[in-house]
Amino acid sequence: MSLNSTPSGERVHIGFFGRRNAGKSSVVNAFTSQQISVVSDVKGTTTDPVTKAMELLPLGPVMIIDTPGFDDEGALGQERVKRTRQVLNRVDIAVLVVDGTAGMCESDRELVGLFKSKDIPYLVAYNKSDLAGEKEYADGISVSAKNNTNINLLKETVARLVKSDGDGRRICGDLVSPGDLAVLVVPIDSAAPKGRLILPQQQTIRDLLDAGAAPVVTRDSELAGTLEKLGTRPSMVITDSQVFGRVKDIVPADIPLTSFSILMARYKGFLSTAVKGAAAIEALRDGDKVLISEGCTHHRQCDDIGTVKLPRLLRQYTKKEIVIETSSGRSFPEDLSPYALVIHCGGCMLGEREVGYRRRLAEDSGVPFTNYGTALAYMQGILRRTLSVFPDLQGLP
Repeated sequence: MSLNSTPSGERVHIGFFGRRNAGKSSVVNAFTSQQISVVSDVKGTTTDPVTKAMELLPLGPVMIIDTPGFDDEGALGQERVKRTRQVLNRVDIAVLVVDGTAGMCESDRELVGLFKSKDIPYLVAYNKSDLAGEKEYADGISVSAKNNTNINLLKETVARLVKSDGDGRRICGDLVSPGDLAVLVVPIDSAAPKGRLILPQQQTIRDLLDAGAAPVVTRDSELAGTLEKLGTRPSMVITDSQVFGRVKDIVPADIPLTSFSILMARYKGFLSTAVKGAAAIEALRDGDKVLISEGCTHHRQCDDIGTVKLPRLLRQYTKKEIVIETSSGRSFPEDLSPYALVIHCGGCMLGEREVGYRRRLAEDSGVPFTNYGTALAYMQGILRRTLSVFPDLQGLP
């Protein structure tokens, strides 16, 4: 996968924050060497978060986010501040842009407090050194967006804040050995995107190849014939969660079976939470609200999993009159207290920090949190089987 095609969920998210007219947008433009944001001497020129996916050396693929001024005023201004706060839930690194001619103000200090409370690595860029003079700062760097002063130093310092990619996160490459065969079951129906595979399927194939394993891709309708023709036992079968019912009857019990969605929950760091959350399906009662949340904003098909298949199966399984509410993209509710359960997608288009924020929001509200594949496996009665490939996983329902 090239840097230009790296999905947003795999990019380092860098957010630029600060008060109005501190020169955030000018610093963003200098930092990226592109005219990403409109700049003006008028306060509040940036009215909504502006995002740009790009390659930024020496960081590689990143997502740059320019935010509205944190000191904005009035009803509309407060709505902009709210959106800026929401950006904090998905950034990996924060750059606080301070007007070097005036120094830190109250809103700047509030932002620093938020960075610390959310455990976001941050750096202060004291802008306008062309007016204030270049100074030494204990907590940041003196820069001038106008003259491009110390912008390369700013980039290098931000790069050092990026966590090493050596955390060992894998989708499934650590579960196979070189030379192993892994069968991937990809149904092609009305809900499948035309002419392409969905992102978790692409990422799983790549991770298997990186591990030296051989992925064999087939439809569920050809699965039985594929297993027979292989002539050797695959190390695992990975299926789309929506066809668990058919696949579990075809794959012999001694062959490990799991799903793309369950692997993605593991990759994003919330599989244990998802397993425990799935058990809450048993406690659903008439009138309970369930939030089904999609991390992206894809076009809904006639038999969409989030709005059609999951609600139908939940009602069939529980035999209860459950109230289903849905969200997609960035529109995740901040108040989860009205819900008895949250069922989230695998989060392939979201960064690990944003998925973690959503999970913690549910935990803080005492609301069980699971995901599509885990919930489907639970209701199909095969959750234990799909988790057998993770011997260290605890807390099975």
